[in-house]
Amino acid sequence: MILYTVTGKVGTEGYLDIALSGDLTGKNVYVNMTNKCPCSCVFCLRQTKKLVEGNSLWLSEGEPSVEEVLALFAKYDLNVINELVFCGFGEPLERLDDVCLVIDALKKQYPDLKVRLNTIGLANLIYERDITPELEGRFDTVSISLNSPDPQEFLDITRSRFGIGSQEAIKDFAVKAKAYVPHVVMTVVEKVMSEEKIELCRKITEDLGVELRVRPFEE
Repeated sequence: MILYTVTGKVGTEGYLDIALSGDLTGKNVYVNMTNKCPCSCVFCLRQTKKLVEGNSLWLSEGEPSVEEVLALFAKYDLNVINELVFCGFGEPLERLDDVCLVIDALKKQYPDLKVRLNTIGLANLIYERDITPELEGRFDTVSISLNSPDPQEFLDITRSRFGIGSQEAIKDFAVKAKAYVPHVVMTVVEKVMSEEKIELCRKITEDLGVELRVRPFEE
């Protein structure tokens, strides 16, 4: 599934192909362009649950080309949607150049299109350079998964291939992104994290000058 909306319980009816989503007015549309990710998070559905046929974000036929993604978008009026979100099972910035090409093409047609990036925040390590300037004018919001206030616990949870420095890298990414993106958010999930740890995460984000979003837990 490349373009989808979200409704109901994730993992059952939660991911809905855009072709089955009906009226898109006021909805978020999600873009899934890659299976690749530098992490293997213990909570990720790709690790914990086999999704039903037709409800999976796994790109079994390989990554779509930029042209294929734009051809899918051409069937819909994005003027009516709330927000376009680059998300999916993989890390969107594993395809940084292609994501930028898609956004640039869409913003020519829809200059007021609101675009969000959901990311683990490790792109600067993936590319061994600061890529945050390339987010400017493309993303209105960058949402980074913080997962834990502790670097070792962050590594234990995400199993990042970049090792113990991964949490420091995402904090640095958040600070750098602030110069180019209007809204930078770091997220944690309620219930799976104690209130004490959430408050420690809040202190981290306050020190970084970004917002903390506590996401609701879904069974």
